[in-house]
Amino acid sequence: MDTAEKIIPHLFRTEYSKLVAVLCKFYGLNSIEFAEDIVSDTFLKASETWGLKGIPQNPTAWLYTVAKNKIKDNFKRTHLYNQKIAPELKHSQPKFDSIEIDFSEQNIFDSQLEMLFAICTPLLSKEAQIPFALRVLCGFGIVEIASALLTTKSTINKRLVRAKSTLKAHNIDLSMPNSDELSERLDNVLSILYLLFNEGYYSSTSKTLLKKDICINAMSLLNMLLNYKLTNLSDSNALMALFCFQSSRFDARQNPDGELILYNDQDKSKWNLELIEKGNHFLVLSANQTNYTKYSLEALIAYWHSKINVDEQVKWEAILQLYNQLIQIEYSPITAMNRTYALGKVNGSELAIKEALKINLTHNYFYHVLLAELYDNNLVKRKEHLNLALNLAKTESEKMFILNKTNEL
Repeated sequence: MDTAEKIIPHLFRTEYSKLVAVLCKFYGLNSIEFAEDIVSDTFLKASETWGLKGIPQNPTAWLYTVAKNKIKDNFKRTHLYNQKIAPELKHSQPKFDSIEIDFSEQNIFDSQLEMLFAICTPLLSKEAQIPFALRVLCGFGIVEIASALLTTKSTINKRLVRAKSTLKAHNIDLSMPNSDELSERLDNVLSILYLLFNEGYYSSTSKTLLKKDICINAMSLLNMLLNYKLTNLSDSNALMALFCFQSSRFDARQNPDGELILYNDQDKSKWNLELIEKGNHFLVLSANQTNYTKYSLEALIAYWHSKINVDEQVKWEAILQLYNQLIQIEYSPITAMNRTYALGKVNGSELAIKEALKINLTHNYFYHVLLAELYDNNLVKRKEHLNLALNLAKTESEKMFILNKTNEL
Protein backbone atom coordinates (compact mmCIF):
# COMPACT_ATOMS: atom_id res chain seq x y z
CA MET A 1 0.00 0.00 0.00
CA ASP A 2 1.25 3.49 -0.87
CA THR A 3 2.05 5.79 2.01
CA ALA A 4 1.96 9.59 2.02
CA GLU A 5 5.77 9.66 2.12
CA LYS A 6 5.90 7.69 -1.13
CA ILE A 7 3.05 9.15 -3.15
CA ILE A 8 3.50 12.86 -2.39
CA PRO A 9 6.99 13.17 -3.99
CA HIS A 10 5.64 11.35 -7.07
CA LEU A 11 2.59 13.64 -7.28
CA PHE A 12 4.81 16.68 -6.77
CA ARG A 13 6.85 15.66 -9.81
CA THR A 14 3.78 14.99 -11.98
CA GLU A 15 1.26 17.60 -10.78
CA TYR A 16 3.34 20.58 -9.61
CA SER A 17 3.94 21.88 -13.13
CA LYS A 18 0.29 21.38 -14.10
CA LEU A 19 -0.99 23.33 -11.11
CA VAL A 20 1.49 26.17 -11.58
CA ALA A 21 0.80 26.41 -15.32
CA VAL A 22 -2.99 26.57 -14.87
CA LEU A 23 -2.76 29.16 -12.08
CA CYS A 24 -0.36 31.28 -14.13
CA LYS A 25 -2.75 31.12 -17.06
CA PHE A 26 -5.53 32.38 -14.77
CA TYR A 27 -3.55 35.06 -12.94
CA GLY A 28 -0.94 35.92 -15.54
CA LEU A 29 2.71 34.91 -15.66
CA ASN A 30 3.66 37.96 -13.56
CA SER A 31 2.11 36.15 -10.59
CA ILE A 32 4.24 33.01 -10.91
CA GLU A 33 5.65 33.35 -7.38
CA PHE A 34 2.10 33.61 -6.01
CA ALA A 35 1.10 30.51 -8.03
CA GLU A 36 4.11 28.59 -6.73
CA ASP A 37 3.26 29.58 -3.15
CA ILE A 38 -0.32 28.30 -3.56
CA VAL A 39 0.90 25.00 -5.00
CA SER A 40 3.56 24.56 -2.32
CA ASP A 41 0.98 25.23 0.38
CA THR A 42 -1.31 22.66 -1.27
CA PHE A 43 1.35 19.96 -1.10
CA LEU A 44 2.21 20.95 2.47
CA LYS A 45 -1.42 20.46 3.47
CA ALA A 46 -1.43 17.09 1.68
CA SER A 47 1.63 16.03 3.66
CA GLU A 48 0.04 17.09 6.95
CA THR A 49 -3.44 15.70 6.23
CA TRP A 50 -2.65 12.41 4.47
CA GLY A 51 -0.14 11.44 7.13
CA LEU A 52 -2.93 11.57 9.73
CA LYS A 53 -6.08 10.64 7.79
CA GLY A 54 -4.67 8.50 5.00
CA ILE A 55 -4.47 9.03 1.26
CA PRO A 56 -7.76 10.09 -0.38
CA GLN A 57 -9.37 7.91 -3.03
CA ASN A 58 -8.39 10.36 -5.78
CA PRO A 59 -5.23 12.17 -4.63
CA THR A 60 -4.91 14.30 -7.79
CA ALA A 61 -8.48 15.57 -7.58
CA TRP A 62 -7.89 16.30 -3.87
CA LEU A 63 -4.90 18.49 -4.78
CA TYR A 64 -6.89 20.38 -7.42
CA THR A 65 -9.77 20.96 -5.00
CA VAL A 66 -7.50 22.23 -2.24
CA ALA A 67 -5.70 24.53 -4.69
CA LYS A 68 -9.07 25.95 -5.83
CA ASN A 69 -10.14 26.52 -2.22
CA LYS A 70 -6.88 28.27 -1.42
CA ILE A 71 -7.45 30.59 -4.38
CA LYS A 72 -10.94 31.42 -3.12
CA ASP A 73 -9.60 32.01 0.38
CA ASN A 74 -7.06 34.43 -1.01
CA PHE A 75 -9.71 36.31 -2.93
CA LYS A 76 -11.70 36.68 0.27
CA ARG A 77 -8.84 38.58 1.83
CA THR A 78 -9.78 41.91 0.33
CA HIS A 79 -6.57 43.71 1.20
CA LEU A 80 -4.42 41.14 -0.60
CA TYR A 81 -6.88 41.08 -3.50
CA ASN A 82 -7.04 44.83 -3.96
CA GLN A 83 -3.39 45.64 -3.33
CA LYS A 84 -1.52 42.75 -4.92
CA ILE A 85 -3.59 40.46 -7.10
CA ALA A 86 -6.22 42.55 -8.88
CA PRO A 87 -3.75 44.81 -10.75
CA GLU A 88 -2.09 41.76 -12.31
CA LEU A 89 -5.21 39.78 -13.27
CA LYS A 90 -5.54 39.26 -16.98
CA HIS A 91 -9.33 38.95 -16.84
CA SER A 92 -12.11 41.10 -15.42
CA GLN A 93 -12.13 41.02 -11.65
CA PRO A 94 -14.49 38.24 -10.53
CA LYS A 95 -16.23 37.83 -7.21
CA PHE A 96 -14.66 35.09 -5.20
CA ASP A 97 -17.90 33.07 -5.15
CA SER A 98 -17.81 32.83 -8.96
CA ILE A 99 -14.14 31.87 -9.27
CA GLU A 100 -13.64 28.60 -11.09
CA ILE A 101 -10.14 27.41 -11.88
CA ASP A 102 -10.25 25.15 -14.92
CA PHE A 103 -8.34 21.94 -14.22
CA SER A 104 -9.75 20.12 -17.22
CA GLU A 105 -7.33 17.89 -19.14
CA GLN A 106 -7.42 20.21 -22.15
CA ASN A 107 -6.73 23.36 -20.15
CA ILE A 108 -3.87 21.68 -18.29
CA PHE A 109 -2.34 20.67 -21.64
CA ASP A 110 -2.81 24.15 -23.13
CA SER A 111 -1.39 25.84 -20.02
CA GLN A 112 1.70 23.62 -19.90
CA LEU A 113 2.37 24.07 -23.62
CA GLU A 114 2.07 27.84 -23.27
CA MET A 115 4.34 27.77 -20.21
CA LEU A 116 6.90 25.79 -22.22
CA PHE A 117 7.01 28.49 -24.90
CA ALA A 118 7.10 31.26 -22.28
CA ILE A 119 10.07 29.75 -20.45
CA CYS A 120 11.89 29.10 -23.73
CA THR A 121 11.75 32.75 -24.77
CA PRO A 122 15.04 33.98 -26.29
CA LEU A 123 14.98 36.75 -23.66
CA LEU A 124 16.26 34.25 -21.11
CA SER A 125 19.78 32.85 -21.26
CA LYS A 126 20.27 29.10 -21.64
CA GLU A 127 21.88 29.22 -18.19
CA ALA A 128 18.56 30.43 -16.76
CA GLN A 129 16.20 28.39 -18.95
CA ILE A 130 17.47 24.96 -17.92
CA PRO A 131 16.93 25.35 -14.12
CA PHE A 132 13.71 27.29 -14.76
CA ALA A 133 12.39 24.45 -16.91
CA LEU A 134 13.47 21.85 -14.35
CA ARG A 135 11.68 23.77 -11.61
CA VAL A 136 8.46 24.98 -13.23
CA LEU A 137 7.91 22.41 -15.99
CA CYS A 138 9.35 19.30 -14.33
CA GLY A 139 8.68 19.87 -10.63
CA PHE A 140 12.28 19.40 -9.49
CA GLY A 141 13.31 20.77 -6.10
CA ILE A 142 16.06 23.38 -5.81
CA VAL A 143 18.46 20.90 -4.19
CA GLU A 144 17.81 18.36 -6.96
CA ILE A 145 18.45 20.96 -9.66
CA ALA A 146 21.68 22.08 -7.99
CA SER A 147 22.82 18.46 -7.80
CA ALA A 148 21.97 17.74 -11.44
CA LEU A 149 23.73 20.89 -12.66
CA LEU A 150 26.70 20.43 -10.31
CA THR A 151 26.25 23.81 -8.67
CA THR A 152 24.92 25.24 -5.42
CA LYS A 153 21.40 25.86 -4.15
CA SER A 154 22.23 29.57 -3.87
CA THR A 155 23.28 29.74 -7.53
CA ILE A 156 20.07 28.06 -8.70
CA ASN A 157 17.93 30.40 -6.59
CA LYS A 158 19.69 33.42 -8.12
CA ARG A 159 19.15 32.13 -11.64
CA LEU A 160 15.47 31.51 -10.97
CA VAL A 161 15.00 34.98 -9.48
CA ARG A 162 16.70 36.60 -12.47
CA ALA A 163 14.59 34.56 -14.89
CA LYS A 164 11.33 35.56 -13.21
CA SER A 165 12.42 39.20 -13.10
CA THR A 166 13.16 39.12 -16.83
CA LEU A 167 9.75 37.66 -17.63
CA LYS A 168 8.09 40.36 -15.53
CA ALA A 169 10.17 43.18 -17.01
CA HIS A 170 9.20 42.18 -20.56
CA ASN A 171 5.60 41.38 -19.56
CA ILE A 172 5.73 37.89 -21.08
CA ASP A 173 2.33 36.22 -20.97
CA LEU A 174 1.09 32.68 -21.38
CA SER A 175 0.01 32.39 -24.98
CA MET A 176 1.12 30.47 -28.02
CA PRO A 177 3.16 32.46 -30.57
CA ASN A 178 1.33 33.50 -33.70
CA SER A 179 2.00 31.61 -36.92
CA ASP A 180 4.69 34.08 -38.02
CA GLU A 181 6.68 33.64 -34.80
CA LEU A 182 6.01 29.94 -34.20
CA SER A 183 8.82 28.51 -36.33
CA GLU A 184 11.52 30.69 -34.73
CA ARG A 185 10.20 30.10 -31.22
CA LEU A 186 9.89 26.36 -31.84
CA ASP A 187 13.58 26.22 -32.75
CA ASN A 188 14.41 27.68 -29.35
CA VAL A 189 12.03 25.32 -27.54
CA LEU A 190 13.60 22.29 -29.25
CA SER A 191 17.04 23.63 -28.38
CA ILE A 192 16.13 23.89 -24.69
CA LEU A 193 14.61 20.39 -24.65
CA TYR A 194 17.76 19.08 -26.34
CA LEU A 195 19.93 20.70 -23.66
CA LEU A 196 17.58 19.54 -20.91
CA PHE A 197 17.79 15.92 -22.09
CA ASN A 198 21.57 16.16 -22.36
CA GLU A 199 21.80 17.47 -18.79
CA GLY A 200 20.32 14.14 -17.72
CA TYR A 201 21.97 11.85 -20.25
CA TYR A 202 25.49 13.25 -20.04
CA SER A 203 25.35 14.60 -16.49
CA SER A 204 28.36 13.88 -14.31
CA THR A 205 26.28 13.40 -11.17
CA SER A 206 26.23 9.82 -9.92
CA LYS A 207 22.52 9.95 -9.05
CA THR A 208 21.25 7.69 -11.84
CA LEU A 209 17.58 7.99 -10.87
CA LEU A 210 17.77 11.78 -10.97
CA LYS A 211 19.40 11.67 -14.40
CA LYS A 212 16.68 9.37 -15.73
CA ASP A 213 13.98 11.68 -14.38
CA ILE A 214 15.45 14.63 -16.28
CA CYS A 215 15.49 12.65 -19.52
CA ILE A 216 11.94 11.38 -18.98
CA ASN A 217 10.70 14.91 -18.33
CA ALA A 218 12.39 16.23 -21.49
CA MET A 219 10.69 13.47 -23.48
CA SER A 220 7.35 14.24 -21.83
CA LEU A 221 7.60 17.94 -22.73
CA LEU A 222 8.59 17.07 -26.30
CA ASN A 223 5.61 14.73 -26.49
CA MET A 224 3.38 17.76 -25.83
CA LEU A 225 4.76 19.36 -28.99
CA LEU A 226 4.03 16.19 -30.94
CA ASN A 227 0.43 16.25 -29.69
CA TYR A 228 -0.07 19.83 -30.97
CA LYS A 229 -0.69 19.99 -34.72
CA LEU A 230 1.33 23.13 -35.45
CA THR A 231 4.44 21.85 -33.66
CA ASN A 232 4.27 18.21 -34.76
CA LEU A 233 6.96 18.80 -37.39
CA SER A 234 9.95 16.93 -38.80
CA ASP A 235 12.48 18.32 -36.32
CA SER A 236 10.21 17.56 -33.38
CA ASN A 237 9.93 13.93 -34.49
CA ALA A 238 13.66 13.71 -35.21
CA LEU A 239 14.45 14.96 -31.71
CA MET A 240 12.08 12.40 -30.18
CA ALA A 241 13.76 9.68 -32.25
CA LEU A 242 17.13 10.84 -30.88
CA PHE A 243 15.81 10.81 -27.30
CA CYS A 244 14.40 7.29 -27.74
CA PHE A 245 17.61 5.87 -29.20
CA GLN A 246 19.74 7.49 -26.50
CA SER A 247 17.43 6.42 -23.68
CA SER A 248 17.43 2.84 -24.93
CA ARG A 249 21.05 2.48 -23.76
CA PHE A 250 20.60 4.23 -20.42
CA ASP A 251 20.83 1.11 -18.24
CA ALA A 252 23.90 -0.14 -20.10
CA ARG A 253 25.92 3.08 -19.74
CA GLN A 254 26.70 2.70 -16.03
CA ASN A 255 27.65 -0.09 -13.68
CA PRO A 256 25.93 -0.48 -10.26
CA ASP A 257 28.44 1.97 -8.74
CA GLY A 258 27.48 4.69 -11.20
CA GLU A 259 30.69 4.46 -13.23
CA LEU A 260 30.53 5.12 -16.98
CA ILE A 261 30.70 2.16 -19.38
CA LEU A 262 31.95 3.08 -22.85
CA TYR A 263 29.88 2.14 -25.88
CA ASN A 264 32.05 -0.80 -26.98
CA ASP A 265 31.99 -2.31 -23.48
CA GLN A 266 28.22 -2.09 -22.95
CA ASP A 267 26.09 -5.18 -22.39
CA LYS A 268 23.75 -5.00 -25.40
CA SER A 269 21.23 -7.26 -23.67
CA LYS A 270 20.50 -4.26 -21.42
CA TRP A 271 19.50 -2.08 -24.37
CA ASN A 272 15.77 -1.33 -24.38
CA LEU A 273 14.41 -2.76 -27.65
CA GLU A 274 11.00 -1.13 -27.17
CA LEU A 275 12.59 2.33 -27.08
CA ILE A 276 14.67 1.48 -30.14
CA GLU A 277 11.47 0.57 -32.01
CA LYS A 278 9.89 3.84 -30.91
CA GLY A 279 12.97 5.65 -32.14
CA ASN A 280 12.57 3.95 -35.53
CA HIS A 281 8.93 5.07 -35.59
CA PHE A 282 9.71 8.73 -34.94
CA LEU A 283 12.65 8.64 -37.34
CA VAL A 284 10.29 7.57 -40.14
CA LEU A 285 7.87 10.38 -39.21
CA SER A 286 10.71 12.90 -39.42
CA ALA A 287 11.80 11.81 -42.88
CA ASN A 288 9.49 14.06 -44.91
CA GLN A 289 11.93 16.97 -44.98
CA THR A 290 14.19 17.61 -47.97
CA ASN A 291 17.27 18.78 -46.07
CA TYR A 292 19.01 17.19 -43.12
CA THR A 293 19.08 19.22 -39.92
CA LYS A 294 21.12 18.89 -36.74
CA TYR A 295 18.40 16.84 -35.08
CA SER A 296 17.78 14.50 -38.01
CA LEU A 297 21.51 13.83 -38.43
CA GLU A 298 22.01 13.19 -34.72
CA ALA A 299 18.96 10.91 -34.73
CA LEU A 300 20.44 8.92 -37.65
CA ILE A 301 23.78 8.64 -35.83
CA ALA A 302 21.95 7.36 -32.74
CA TYR A 303 19.97 4.97 -34.98
CA TRP A 304 23.19 3.37 -36.24
CA HIS A 305 24.57 3.19 -32.70
CA SER A 306 21.44 1.25 -31.69
CA LYS A 307 21.92 -1.37 -34.43
CA ILE A 308 23.02 -4.70 -32.97
CA ASN A 309 23.17 -7.32 -35.72
CA VAL A 310 24.92 -5.29 -38.42
CA ASP A 311 28.37 -5.36 -39.99
CA GLU A 312 30.65 -3.16 -37.87
CA GLN A 313 32.46 -1.67 -40.86
CA VAL A 314 29.18 -0.71 -42.53
CA LYS A 315 27.89 0.81 -39.27
CA TRP A 316 30.93 2.97 -38.57
CA GLU A 317 31.25 4.13 -42.18
CA ALA A 318 27.62 5.30 -42.04
CA ILE A 319 28.19 7.05 -38.70
CA LEU A 320 31.34 8.77 -40.01
CA GLN A 321 29.53 10.08 -43.08
CA LEU A 322 26.73 11.44 -40.90
CA TYR A 323 29.25 13.17 -38.63
CA ASN A 324 30.88 14.71 -41.71
CA GLN A 325 27.52 16.21 -42.69
CA LEU A 326 26.74 17.32 -39.14
CA ILE A 327 30.03 19.21 -38.82
CA GLN A 328 29.32 21.03 -42.07
CA ILE A 329 25.97 22.39 -40.92
CA GLU A 330 26.84 23.03 -37.25
CA TYR A 331 30.40 22.64 -36.05
CA SER A 332 31.17 22.12 -32.39
CA PRO A 333 34.31 20.75 -30.69
CA ILE A 334 32.24 18.02 -29.01
CA THR A 335 30.85 16.87 -32.37
CA ALA A 336 34.36 16.93 -33.83
CA MET A 337 35.61 14.85 -30.89
CA ASN A 338 32.87 12.26 -31.36
CA ARG A 339 33.66 12.14 -35.08
CA THR A 340 37.27 11.19 -34.39
CA TYR A 341 36.14 8.02 -32.64
CA ALA A 342 34.17 6.99 -35.74
CA LEU A 343 37.13 8.01 -37.88
CA GLY A 344 39.36 5.70 -35.88
CA LYS A 345 36.93 2.83 -36.36
CA VAL A 346 36.94 3.34 -40.16
CA ASN A 347 40.45 4.57 -40.99
CA GLY A 348 42.54 3.57 -38.00
CA SER A 349 43.84 5.28 -34.87
CA GLU A 350 46.74 7.15 -36.47
CA LEU A 351 44.53 9.39 -38.61
CA ALA A 352 41.99 9.78 -35.77
CA ILE A 353 44.72 10.98 -33.38
CA LYS A 354 45.90 13.60 -35.90
CA GLU A 355 42.35 14.93 -36.18
CA ALA A 356 41.76 14.79 -32.42
CA LEU A 357 44.88 16.83 -31.69
CA LYS A 358 43.47 19.67 -33.83
CA ILE A 359 40.46 20.05 -31.50
CA ASN A 360 40.63 22.59 -28.69
CA LEU A 361 39.17 20.46 -25.90
CA THR A 362 42.21 20.04 -23.69
CA HIS A 363 40.19 21.04 -20.60
CA ASN A 364 37.59 18.32 -21.21
CA TYR A 365 38.27 15.14 -19.24
CA PHE A 366 36.49 12.92 -21.78
CA TYR A 367 38.67 14.30 -24.60
CA HIS A 368 41.68 12.78 -22.85
CA VAL A 369 39.79 9.53 -22.26
CA LEU A 370 39.17 9.40 -26.01
CA LEU A 371 42.84 10.02 -26.79
CA ALA A 372 43.80 7.29 -24.34
CA GLU A 373 41.52 4.92 -26.26
CA LEU A 374 43.01 5.97 -29.61
CA TYR A 375 46.58 5.50 -28.37
CA ASP A 376 45.88 1.78 -28.11
CA ASN A 377 49.46 0.78 -28.98
CA ASN A 378 51.27 3.46 -26.98
CA LEU A 379 51.27 2.72 -23.27
CA VAL A 380 53.09 5.94 -22.33
CA LYS A 381 50.60 8.15 -24.18
CA ARG A 382 47.66 6.23 -22.78
CA LYS A 383 48.86 6.76 -19.22
CA GLU A 384 49.63 10.42 -19.93
CA HIS A 385 46.10 11.18 -21.14
CA LEU A 386 44.42 9.15 -18.42
CA ASN A 387 46.37 11.16 -15.84
CA LEU A 388 45.26 14.39 -17.53
CA ALA A 389 41.67 13.13 -17.52
CA LEU A 390 41.94 12.26 -13.81
CA ASN A 391 43.10 15.80 -12.98
CA LEU A 392 40.10 17.24 -14.86
CA ALA A 393 37.47 14.86 -13.47
CA LYS A 394 34.94 16.54 -11.18
CA THR A 395 32.98 13.72 -9.58
CA GLU A 396 33.89 10.53 -7.77
CA SER A 397 32.22 8.40 -10.46
CA GLU A 398 34.35 10.05 -13.15
CA LYS A 399 37.51 9.53 -11.12
CA MET A 400 36.73 5.87 -10.42
CA PHE A 401 36.06 5.28 -14.12
CA ILE A 402 39.45 6.74 -15.07
CA LEU A 403 41.30 4.92 -12.27
CA ASN A 404 39.78 1.63 -13.44
CA LYS A 405 40.98 2.39 -16.96
CA THR A 406 44.45 3.11 -15.59
CA ASN A 407 44.49 -0.12 -13.58
CA GLU A 408 43.58 -2.09 -16.71
CA LEU A 409 46.90 -1.02 -18.21
